[in-house]
Amino acid sequence: MNSRLLFALALCGLFVFTFASNCGGNCPANNCKTCPCGTKKSFANIQSTCSQWKGINLRCCNCIANAESSGNANAMHGNGDGSIDVGLFQINSVNWKSCNGGRAPCGLSENIKCAKSIYGYKKNFSPWATCGGCGCCGSRFFAELMNSTVLEA
Repeated sequence: MNSRLLFALALCGLFVFTFASNCGGNCPANNCKTCPCGTKKSFANIQSTCSQWKGINLRCCNCIANAESSGNANAMHGNGDGSIDVGLFQINSVNWKSCNGGRAPCGLSENIKCAKSIYGYKKNFSPWATCGGCGCCGSRFFAELMNSTVLEA
């Protein structure tokens, strides 16, 4: 093979590897081994989504969904332990079986269902890594809760 052909093949291979690892931009950290939510972004209205979730702090829901996925319902993130987080609320693959029959909860309704299930473990947002950064964990959160909007069931 001539050098131009080899170069073109190498360039194609690099493009395919890069595209697959970031799942069309849905996995911005480039650490996803698969793309269970596809390669097209799908943005959700976070405010509208959170307002449908009764019994939670709206400010926290908005902050966490924005911090986890920037509103991309197809967002994905690969973790060092081999698990993967997907969707608006970045549901970890260890939870997929209990909340979505073992399938990646990429659809907005499935992702919210799983998020509600995970939220229900402790009746708060502490299972999310972004909980602290959003001010939604610990004593600071409970003090702020008295002055924020909570939707009743």
